[in-house]
Amino acid sequence: MRDENCIFCRIANGEIPSKTLYEDEEFRVILDLQPATRGHALILPKEHHRNLYDLPDETASRVMVLAKRMAVRMKDKLNCHGFNLIQNNGEAAGQTVFHFHLHLIPRYENDGQTLGWKPVESTEGELEEVKDIIIG
Repeated sequence: MRDENCIFCRIANGEIPSKTLYEDEEFRVILDLQPATRGHALILPKEHHRNLYDLPDETASRVMVLAKRMAVRMKDKLNCHGFNLIQNNGEAAGQTVFHFHLHLIPRYENDGQTLGWKPVESTEGELEEVKDIIIG
């Protein structure tokens, strides 16, 4: 299924030009127009899925296989020193386009980018409580 109003559906299906790095019947990998680093790319499924929660398991599996293949190639060709895979779900997590996509971000020493979170202390009891909530 495609959403005609979704810009990523239109890019993934070739209706809007992009700098395509890879394409098959299910995915298109494009360079990000506002890259975090040199070579920052996005994996876009051609079918519309709003986020990870909506993504079929089979598609999720194939996304990771493609991400690995692309990361290995990009690391070799771009001579980057590391790699981040980032995938946001929901506004609170920073998702701005509501079509599942996976960011492939090559990392270079002193590239000026920071990714992370502020770690907080957690007690054994808090961890046990959260574990019980999640696994029921």
